[in-house]
Amino acid sequence: MSINLNVTKVGQGPNLVFLHGWGVNSGVWQPLIDILANEYCITTIDLPGYGKNHQELPEPYDIGSVSKLIAAHLPADCVLIGWSLGGLIAQQVAYDFPDKLQRLVLICSSPKFAKDLGWPGIDKDVLMLFARQLSLDFSKMLERFLMIQAMGSENAKFDVKTIKQNVQQYPNPSETALLAGLKMLENVDLRQQLSTLAIPCHLFLGRLDSLVPAAISEHLAECCPGVNIEVIAHASHAPFISDTDGFTKQLKAVLHR
Repeated sequence: MSINLNVTKVGQGPNLVFLHGWGVNSGVWQPLIDILANEYCITTIDLPGYGKNHQELPEPYDIGSVSKLIAAHLPADCVLIGWSLGGLIAQQVAYDFPDKLQRLVLICSSPKFAKDLGWPGIDKDVLMLFARQLSLDFSKMLERFLMIQAMGSENAKFDVKTIKQNVQQYPNPSETALLAGLKMLENVDLRQQLSTLAIPCHLFLGRLDSLVPAAISEHLAECCPGVNIEVIAHASHAPFISDTDGFTKQLKAVLHR
C-alpha cells in the first residue's frame, strides 16, 4: 500500500521545508513560521507516525524508508531544515536525493546521536529508558523528554509549555514510530555520508544542549570539514523556542548566503 503524507504549506517566496524531532510534530515550528511566512513558502511535513500522519507507517520503519517518503513530498529547489531526529532524517534525504535540495540546515542535530568511544552524545541507557517508559505513560514520558530538551535554557519552563501547547493540537504519535525513532537515535551513524555531502550544509548547535553536545563540533570539524558549524552561546536543544527572534535572524543570515 502506497503512503501519501499530509503536507502543510503557508506563505510565499523561496521554499523552506521543516522536519520536526522525536516525540512531537510540526506544531513545534509555529513560532518560527509566524515570522518566516512573510518572506518564504514554508512546507511542514509530519514524519510518518506523527501528527497529521500518525496513521501512516512505512514497513520497514527505518531511516531509508522515511527519507524516501519525505523526499517524494519536497518542493523543487528547497532548503531542508531538520531539528534533532528530523535533522538525522534530513541528512539521509540530502545524501540520497541531493538534486532535490538547494541547502541543508540542521538544528541541534547530529550524524550520530548515541554516545560512543571518542564521540559525545546521548547515553544509550537513556534511550532504553524512554523505550521502556513509552508503554507506561506517553504523556509523562514526553514531559520528561521535553524537560531534558529545555535543560540549560533560561526559560526552560516556558520552552516546555510552548512546545506542549503547539504539539498537543495534533494526535499523539504512534508507538511504532516512537520506538523506531529511538532505534534510529541509538544505531544510525551518518558521519561518512555527511562528509561527502554534495550540497551546502549549516549546523546550529546549542552550547547548553544536553542531548546533542556542542562538543561534537570539534569532531565534525575533523570528519566533516565541509559542514559549516555555528554554536549558539545561550541555547539548549530548542533555540527556535527559547529565543525565536534571535534564532530567526541567525537562520535568515544563513539562508541569504
